[in-house]
Amino acid sequence: MKADKKIKPEEANLPVKTKIQREIIAWFWVGLAFLLINGTIGQARVIPSGSMENTLLIGDHLIMSRIGYDAGVPFTNWHLPLWRNPKRQQVIIFKPPFAPDTPDYVKRVIGLPGDTIDIRDGAVWVNGQKLVEKYTTGPSEPYELKTPYKVPPDSYFVMGDNRGNSYDSRFWGPVPRKDIIGTPVMIYMSLDVSPEAWEPGQIRERFFAYANALLHPGVVRWKRIFRTF
Repeated sequence: MKADKKIKPEEANLPVKTKIQREIIAWFWVGLAFLLINGTIGQARVIPSGSMENTLLIGDHLIMSRIGYDAGVPFTNWHLPLWRNPKRQQVIIFKPPFAPDTPDYVKRVIGLPGDTIDIRDGAVWVNGQKLVEKYTTGPSEPYELKTPYKVPPDSYFVMGDNRGNSYDSRFWGPVPRKDIIGTPVMIYMSLDVSPEAWEPGQIRERFFAYANALLHPGVVRWKRIFRTF
């Protein structure tokens, strides 16, 4: 019979804070691996804005699945749309059609190709039926959208869950299917730090955000880790 694995004395006597810091370091390595692989099956993304609150918070780190949606060439912007199409009310990740060279957007699919969208009385109506949306923050307003609006073929009408703070299809139109690259699968890390850390090009601020999480585990939103979609 094999002897039971024993815990080393030095590990058993470690302070709780040190154990937590080690766990954080381990998970940061997992996140870094996803960021560096940047492959054709999965990728990692971080939420920089509050447009999807409270479904997604600023500082949420996501694992994205590209399976069936898009095939990308690692470390390039080249990609090829595949056979899967998103469903209504599904959260997707896509290249902004008005600025494809900017960071990807995360929004929720509201209208499918051929759907008629109307926004009135603080709610969204699809093909004459009021859409039940328990995930939204604030009332829905049409803003620049002229309603009723018919979604063009091979395109999707998307909106952020934070309806009063989302730059979405109400302003710049639908998302072509070719620009959709995947869907979030799981939150693998979430940090409650300055939003500036997640803006494009803010390498220094992002480094300090991670370092701060190592020193102060309280900035980690532990309850959000491993949350799936």
